Amino acid sequence: MAENRVVQGRMVTPESLAELIEGEDVMDAEPIRDADRSCPDCDGDVLQVGYMPSVMAFVTGWKCQECDWSDADRE
Repeated sequence: MAENRVVQGRMVTPESLAELIEGEDVMDAEPIRDADRSCPDCDGDVLQVGYMPSVMAFVTGWKCQECDWSDADRE
């Protein structure tokens, strides 16, 4: 699996993808994976990344590669 991926025409790292989803800096992020779902807005490919927005939280986030859609599941 590639460490960096293309999202909306620009290359992102796991940390920068997590920051796009979260809207602010994150502490750490796991490698980016392909999600087993399509974007509900444009039917594009969706990427998944697990990240820590703070010391006490772990979040799984999803981001469409083609449009602005994103979602997060707070554990």
